[in-house]
Parts: sequence; C-alpha cells; structure tokens
Amino acid sequence: MPSLNRVQLIGRLGKDPESKYTPTGKKVCHFSLAVSNRWKDKNGETKESTEWVNIEAWGRLGEICQEYLKKGSLIFVEGRLKTDKYEDRENGETKYFTKVVSQSLQFLDKKEKDEPMMAVEEEPGEYELAGE
Repeated sequence: MPSLNRVQLIGRLGKDPESKYTPTGKKVCHFSLAVSNRWKDKNGETKESTEWVNIEAWGRLGEICQEYLKKGSLIFVEGRLKTDKYEDRENGETKYFTKVVSQSLQFLDKKEKDEPMMAVEEEPGEYELAGE
C-alpha cells in the first residue's frame, strides 16, 4: 500500500535554534515554529489561531539553521512527521510527542537586494556529514 509522510509549513521561529550531539556523535538542531491561521468570524472580526510545531534538522542543514536562523525568522520548511516517546519519571507513564524532521528549508525574510534568497535541502535519512 502506498504511503506519504510529507509536511510543508511556513512560520516564524519562537526562539533561537539549539544544537546538541546525540550519544552516537551526530549533530542535531531543534527549534519551534509558530504557524498562524487568520480568519474573519460571522461578525467580521479578525480571529487568529497559532500552532506550535517542533522542528528537528540534522547534519549540514542543522548547522545552517544554527548559524542563520534566530527568534522571529520567517521560513518555509518541508519534512516528515516523526513521533518519539519517553518515560515520565514522576509518574512512570510513557509520553509521546510528534515533531517534523526537516528535509528542506527556505529563508523567507526580506534581505538586502545584494543578498540571494537561500534554500537548503538535506537528503532524506542522511543524518551525518561525510567524513565525520
């Protein structure tokens, strides 16, 4: 049976990206993305709803995110959904959370006319740089 796991989002970073290394030495960058939806209700009043999405970027893509993105940056991100779990030590429950593993990214903030718009793509499933 065919399947598709693809997410496309445009939003603003809620805080500066944070990078760390996994126990196996792979570098990963995390940040949250605010994706807002605006509409008018039946009375003509503008309403807004914001979803917060956790984003994860690996390898060179993660390095670029760490170097160039900051709180408030406007980006387009494309990736796949991934659900992880952990044990809550306080009550012994298993907790689940879903994130987007990014595979491509475009910076959408307005730049000076001399600066090109940057787009970065990561190979799906490639989480390490060659030679590391």
